[in-house]
Amino acid sequence: MYRSRFSHFVQVATAIVGEQELALDAVQDAFAGVVRGRRGFRGEGPLEAWIWRAVVNAALNVRRREVATDLDVAETRGNGHAPREGSELGVQIALLPERQRLALFLRYYADLDYRSIAAALGVEVGTVSATLSAAHASLRRSLGKVER
Repeated sequence: MYRSRFSHFVQVATAIVGEQELALDAVQDAFAGVVRGRRGFRGEGPLEAWIWRAVVNAALNVRRREVATDLDVAETRGNGHAPREGSELGVQIALLPERQRLALFLRYYADLDYRSIAAALGVEVGTVSATLSAAHASLRRSLGKVER
């Protein structure tokens, strides 16, 4: 799974921490933790969701460390997501609440189903549906409705 999904893990971690080098560290930390704690996987959900949860948590931990050690950098990053310059969608995604951003990343970057997203975020499947719906509505409002 590490080899086949590595680029997806790094994309999501980069979206969370804002820098690819930090994201690579987060993914490495996550997989080291997964290997060390492999006996902790109880099989209550998909293995991939368990790994995604480790990656998301590791990226959030890296972001928290960065914010705590450099307040000036934290102010320039906003909420930790560094969108590509000129990307209005990226800017609007960066402004979403953390749970909505994570749900979007796991759905569209990682291509996880709702059940796997729920397991990765530690929430109910219905919460994933509501969170994605709220994120979509917020993005539609902020970007303006697309005319058909």
